[in-house]
Amino acid sequence: MLQLCISAIASNQGKTILTTALLYHFRDSVRPYKIGPDFIDPQFHKQVCDTDSINLDSFIMSEEQVAWLYHHYADQEVSILEGVMGFYDGENKGCSAYSVSKLLNIPTILVLDGSGSYITISAVLKGLLEYKTDNTIQAVVLNNLSSAMHYALIQKQIEADHPHITVLGWIQKKLPALSDTHLGLDLNDLDKIKLISQEVLEHIDIEKLHRMHLPTPQPNQNYPFPMIKHVDEKLTIVHDQNFSFCYYDNLRFLEEQFREVVIIDATQDQPIPSDCDRVYLCGGYVETDEAYNKIKNATNFKQSLKEHAQTKPIYAECAGLLYLGKSVDNKPMSGILDIDFTLERRFNRLGYYYNEQGVKGHAFHYTQATPESLERGFDVLSKTPQGRGVVGSWSTKKVFGTYLHTMFRCYPELIAP
Repeated sequence: MLQLCISAIASNQGKTILTTALLYHFRDSVRPYKIGPDFIDPQFHKQVCDTDSINLDSFIMSEEQVAWLYHHYADQEVSILEGVMGFYDGENKGCSAYSVSKLLNIPTILVLDGSGSYITISAVLKGLLEYKTDNTIQAVVLNNLSSAMHYALIQKQIEADHPHITVLGWIQKKLPALSDTHLGLDLNDLDKIKLISQEVLEHIDIEKLHRMHLPTPQPNQNYPFPMIKHVDEKLTIVHDQNFSFCYYDNLRFLEEQFREVVIIDATQDQPIPSDCDRVYLCGGYVETDEAYNKIKNATNFKQSLKEHAQTKPIYAECAGLLYLGKSVDNKPMSGILDIDFTLERRFNRLGYYYNEQGVKGHAFHYTQATPESLERGFDVLSKTPQGRGVVGSWSTKKVFGTYLHTMFRCYPELIAP
């Protein structure tokens, strides 16, 4: 089995283009993973290789839980983990490409931007290798190079300074396929992905890549999460282009927990089934003009949600919380909760948070509740346990909305207390 972690020294260094190329190359036999809490990259992973991507987050989960989750989904011949930011970034919170690759003993390929440099690249690599000597770095790929001659200069230096590091190859700067493409969720053309993969891998030695290996720890067969208490109810999940932020394992877990799970598309104005017992509104986007236009006329969905809320529970995250409120600026929402929001130019929260009950999760949003609405909230979200912060949740007797995203397998009581 081929297992690889793709990392770099920072964001925007080439992790995504190399991950994209490898996922497409191995598309018939690969399981993608994303280190950390990000929702966007896993959606793109699935778009590239048509296999769901799994988040591995060692802040929200314990090490034992991360290892269990990795092995639980490692059902393909190839596993590719995409790192977060730089290789060691996030280590202060216990979740980095370094910590997760070390935990799972998966070899790391570093993508190093070689533009405008050559000998210094080897010095940067030396710092990365020596910062923590138990790292999993085994190979490098040089990005943004202008020529084979430029590559040969850097390759010679790295091989002289670091003989145990494999130099797999290089990626040319200004690839034609990337010149007119936003490499993200807007990339829907599989022919374009194929061309990008071919261009990225043109000067990379795939045979050397196959020889990368570290001993794989034996997976722990014990279930390291709270015991699942099965709920004899029907759960409706609102999950679509707007409410798109749903961890794949959260979906699988809820299917294990509830008797029946159905997924509806609010952008298609699908109503909440009248016989459903609970609703889970995922996070995503409803506050932007583009997102709001997809849902502003969804009257069947809105009315069925309001009728459900009169007697039955709703759990909502982030965009789901916004939709439960009365408005975001001048955009009317459902009005189920007495909250108004404004959309700001700068993010309001970013990173990992704890709620007052000790639930660990993350938040990233540009909206904020108005001062009057804040007074009606509860559940302070803080950067440290029992730390200082601002309220991030609102509720009525049956309805609960929060800015906090988390992993339900760790906290199975959240949707079904």
